Amino acid sequence: MRLVLAALTVAATLLTPLAPAVAATGPLPGLPGDLVAQDVTFRGGGGLDLRGSVITPAGARDGRAGIVLVHGAGDGTPREKLLAEAVALARQGLSVLIYDKRSQGYSLFDRSYAQLAEDALGAVGALRTRPGVDPGKVGALGFSEGGWVVPMASARSADIAFVILVGANALPPLRQQTWAVAAGLRKAGVHGPLVERTVPNLYRAIADGGMFPEPYFDPGPVFAQVRRPVLAIWGVHDLLTPPRETPPIMAAALEKGGNRAYSFRFFADAEHAAHLTPDGGVTRLPELAPGYADLVGSWVGQATSGRAPTADVSGPAPVQEDDTVEVPPAAWWESAPVQLAALVVFLAAFGGYPIVALVRRVRRSAAPESPLVAARVVSSAGTAAVAGGFCYLTYLIMTGGKLAVPGPVLAGRPVIWLVLQALAVATVVGTLIVAVRRRRVTARGERVRLGVLVAGGAVFLPWALYWGLALP
Repeated sequence: MRLVLAALTVAATLLTPLAPAVAATGPLPGLPGDLVAQDVTFRGGGGLDLRGSVITPAGARDGRAGIVLVHGAGDGTPREKLLAEAVALARQGLSVLIYDKRSQGYSLFDRSYAQLAEDALGAVGALRTRPGVDPGKVGALGFSEGGWVVPMASARSADIAFVILVGANALPPLRQQTWAVAAGLRKAGVHGPLVERTVPNLYRAIADGGMFPEPYFDPGPVFAQVRRPVLAIWGVHDLLTPPRETPPIMAAALEKGGNRAYSFRFFADAEHAAHLTPDGGVTRLPELAPGYADLVGSWVGQATSGRAPTADVSGPAPVQEDDTVEVPPAAWWESAPVQLAALVVFLAAFGGYPIVALVRRVRRSAAPESPLVAARVVSSAGTAAVAGGFCYLTYLIMTGGKLAVPGPVLAGRPVIWLVLQALAVATVVGTLIVAVRRRRVTARGERVRLGVLVAGGAVFLPWALYWGLALP
């Protein structure tokens, strides 16, 4: 079952950080001449050695603040992916540590936010020992998924002096991801059952099969444990994190824990990572939102001097056209084992029909009666609808509905989806015709063969309704 779902998806005790070992000093590719970089290694979660670079202004003063940048989702993400942010923040007078994200113990199907938090704490420990850095002024900035990781690290250790979150999410991961894929499809002009029914059901099946890591993780209690000043930043055109729903949930959690030292900022014309976007969040430009780095630099100065703003919210209103929806665990009849059983039925019913014909032909035994055209339609259309739907949904998962590339869209439906829906209708209609005409067939073997085909079509109808293929 795990292999089938993988194809469908194709979508503690705090460790004390060791003193970092310093590697060869040298500039990162593309590092401006006014900055210097020094490579470090440090111990992450589970004792894994991680490597990074500390970027600092040339001739920087002692006693400066430092900040660790924590990646968003993705395994083995290189430190260079955050180089633009690191350069911009280093020019604010900060020492910035960026590191290569782990690939060991982290994949599309398996990850631990607690372990990632240990990685972040290892990086914080490394930066606190750097010459010229004030160990009491080192914080962490988490992007996207890092918005779950950094608060967890802060709740575990007082070593983190401040918390900055960019594109963070206050909802469970499964709910957020379901909304993100649906939002990307809507942005591409898609609406109807594919968005409203298929996508939520797909992610529920994946989670039920154990292929979605930490699907129901609740970040609220973690935010409530954060005692340090918090700066949270969102682009108003965030299509991966619900930018209208998340801030009040986060604020309520922080205040529940007694923390009112938070500032929320929204940046115009910016997307999920607070980069500029020319098309409402679909495209990420290399440039950061104007004022983003300046805000971080000034806020860090306030936070590390005990002057962090209180319950401060500013910026243009975020754009979120549709609310997220709860994605509850799958009921028994929609669980991963039941979905797998349905696929087995379709394989036997739709695939078995032509196989029997092939065997007869190989044996040179004449069919007892002329084959029904409708039966051929059910077999071929049913097979194509199931296999095509499987492949298309896998594509959507692997691209994350990526903002979004569903293919050509006609009347609010991807053309590929319209074709699959037409095949589904043909399968249902053909099943009804075969069921009626089967009564006229007298040969026992052929009646059995058609009966199996009709049984597959009977299972196909509720399956197609559930997945939205048979809905208008």
